[in-house]
Amino acid sequence: MKKTEIDYWIAEALASQPNVSDINITVGKTIQVESAGVLKPVEVKPPVREITPFQAETFALNLIGNNKRLLTDLAVNGSCDLSYAFSDDARFRVNIFTSKGNITTVMRKLEMTVPSIESMNFPHAFEKMASELNGIIIFTGATGTGKTTSLAALLNRINEERAVHVVTLEDPIEFMHTHNQATFNQRELGQDFSTYAMGMRAALRQAPKVILVGEMRDRETMEIGLTAAETGHLVLSTLHTIDAGQAINRCLGMFEQDEQPQIRNRLADTIRWVVSQRLLPRIGGGRVAAMEILCTSLRVKDLIINGESEDKTFYEVIKAGSALEMRTFDQHILELFSHGLITEQTAIRFCSYRNEIFRGIDQIKSARGEATSTLKGLEMEEEENPSLGY
Repeated sequence: MKKTEIDYWIAEALASQPNVSDINITVGKTIQVESAGVLKPVEVKPPVREITPFQAETFALNLIGNNKRLLTDLAVNGSCDLSYAFSDDARFRVNIFTSKGNITTVMRKLEMTVPSIESMNFPHAFEKMASELNGIIIFTGATGTGKTTSLAALLNRINEERAVHVVTLEDPIEFMHTHNQATFNQRELGQDFSTYAMGMRAALRQAPKVILVGEMRDRETMEIGLTAAETGHLVLSTLHTIDAGQAINRCLGMFEQDEQPQIRNRLADTIRWVVSQRLLPRIGGGRVAAMEILCTSLRVKDLIINGESEDKTFYEVIKAGSALEMRTFDQHILELFSHGLITEQTAIRFCSYRNEIFRGIDQIKSARGEATSTLKGLEMEEEENPSLGY
């Protein structure tokens, strides 16, 4: 296969469906795209019924080029990440990995236009986040739930309103920010810095006011992030947890038991917001984001310092914190259901506590004059929804 053939596959994939989010090149399957969360086949000429190991390897190696670091990562670690510019109108975040001895490529299409808080219809809390001068803001959720998009919207608002130096550490760079009020220096893992911890250390010497760290992957990066927040920087980052409360616990879990008291106090002083995201199927096609939002308050600080108990949990504090722009997943999911954006089945599938959703749905149906569910559903045990797959 030549590069022209690979670019032809990519072009046909992009044109095959509306709103293509991913291109999937897997041995034994045809070329596939993901649209609205569903994988769909792509027709090309000559037809490709099943991708061969040779085709999959050639496809991947053409994307990697002669980059020795990426080849080493693939050989040693079994996967590598890179960005790929297909044209002026399409860029991709690419993950190449081995599976049963074969190479698979997944290409996530990146938006070329930097999103804004208004265009994404994000809640008013985002405007407050963008005005924070220091501390840590964490976005959490599974891969592909829009964390990077939300962070880009925050940075876009900062760019519009504040004349500050912004340093981003990304893997790879997704949204390209132009210089507006702010001055942007966007750095890519593997090309501009070797590890997030090394990039964070260097950033502290680069006089930024805002630092974006693609992911808090380890204790060292978290430690430097805390130090940066304590010294007057605004630190934005992501984690992979199922909700806002677990994000706090994940941060604590990066440290040894004897360090916990000090880390709890440092987190209580530096955490400003935690936003957790899930993407739900929208009625009529596409997807809609459900968000859980935690904002620092006296009750939140108490939970961080002293831990949760049976009658004091992050969920309960968030549920009662609407005056501070807080909300649980279940509260937002019920709001989406009441506005006719998602089905009852979707609400139940993606909720955190099903008895909360059953009660809320019954109240909404009752207000509409519709028949409500039986009481049977209210007897279900409160537990995290296993269908989320986190």
